[in-house]
Amino acid sequence: MQTPAHSGPSWSLLVVLSLLFLLSYGAARALLELVAAPPLRVASALLPIPFFALWLLTIIRGIRELDELERRIQLEAVAFAFLLTLILLLTLSLLEIAVTLPPEDLSYRHVWPFLPIFYFLGVTIARRRYQ
Repeated sequence: MQTPAHSGPSWSLLVVLSLLFLLSYGAARALLELVAAPPLRVASALLPIPFFALWLLTIIRGIRELDELERRIQLEAVAFAFLLTLILLLTLSLLEIAVTLPPEDLSYRHVWPFLPIFYFLGVTIARRRYQ
């Protein structure tokens, strides 16, 4: 059994914040389809941000509680995800100059889900490295 000093983030809090973020993101998307006034559209677009910020803060606090090896794994995963993100954005920005990219397929709302995928891929690679 792990000691509380090395337990990492509160998984139940992360699940709750994840659900709140996903629900608020869905609500924001729905409101953006219904609302026409620019101030309300901006407020709708910003609706999920506090939940996502709390989620990130919970992860950062949890990482501070991890042991040295787990911190190293997390650091490598974030570095890996950051570098893959740079490659993705560089590629898309150059392709956007070369050809017209369809915004219904390659807008920010379609690209951001790759970032957590890159992170979890980085965690998998780092964990295998330290096994």
